[in-house]
Amino acid sequence: MLARKVGIDLGTTNVLVHVPKRGIVINEPSVVAISTVDRKVLAVGKDAKEMLGRTPDTIVAYRPLKDGVIADYRTTEAMLRYFINKAIGGVRLLRPEVMVAVPAGITSTERRAVIDATLAAGAKAAYIIKEPIAAAIGANIPIGNASGHMIIDIGGGTAEIAVISLGGIVSSNSVRIGGNKFDLAIVDHVRKKFGLAVGDRTAEEIKITIGSALYLEDKLTMDVRGRDNVTGLPKTISVNSDDVTDAISNELDGIISALKGVLQNTPPELAADIIDRGIILSGGTCLLRNFDQLVARATGIPAYVADQALLCVARGTGIVLENLDAYKRSILATKS
Repeated sequence: MLARKVGIDLGTTNVLVHVPKRGIVINEPSVVAISTVDRKVLAVGKDAKEMLGRTPDTIVAYRPLKDGVIADYRTTEAMLRYFINKAIGGVRLLRPEVMVAVPAGITSTERRAVIDATLAAGAKAAYIIKEPIAAAIGANIPIGNASGHMIIDIGGGTAEIAVISLGGIVSSNSVRIGGNKFDLAIVDHVRKKFGLAVGDRTAEEIKITIGSALYLEDKLTMDVRGRDNVTGLPKTISVNSDDVTDAISNELDGIISALKGVLQNTPPELAADIIDRGIILSGGTCLLRNFDQLVARATGIPAYVADQALLCVARGTGIVLENLDAYKRSILATKS
């Protein structure tokens, strides 16, 4: 069966594609490998990520999205075309309707770039949905009710914080802090403390394996290999979870202060609802150990990680696509 509708969570780190009735069909890194000789796209997604930090001079592997927005238009278009074609499969007789989730804080120019790139990649119509709304729908939050729901969606490039009521965003903030900033902070910390140069992929591995938003009583440790900055030779060191918590503390503080700002701007009635219902966390970065506890401690409000937090935004785009007419009036910016 050919897909007529495709929902895309266009993330800084990963692209997830949802096709109604089939669920999530693609979950791949948003990385593109390009030949520097003729600007040809050599690989996209998983294959391209394998090349990060390992390419010869004639090949460049990089992420065309930065902080949740398009940094390289042509490469993003090529990446979108690849994922749309892969999701649809078979011979393309009909061009699909495509919905793309974008950060709530992006400018109209950045939004226009996403729509144009999606249409250029082969979509019949392109719809834009704000990530916090898509994440809330994907996390099964009844956003149409006249009560307040708070969601934090943290991906690779941005942290989206929003209070939603009656299908719309009442109070929100979008900060350009996410998993990638955590990785860079870990790279920096390991270089300063241990004199060891490590790559982004190693930093991500450290974050996932032993990272924690709060200091742990029983520290976790792991061996890390890299290049000694003094001798230039390969070297192995041991890093523990406290090192990671130290490294990412500034980024975590940035997210928490944005969260407090949104709560301070929330009408009192909705704030009371949030205290009753708690704060819902979605996005890959909120899977960091104890992140929910950090949020609960900082705000005094219980925090819960949504089921399959990584998939919430993509699932939300799929649900909206299945009920497009109902949502068209209220929450979508559209262009065909």
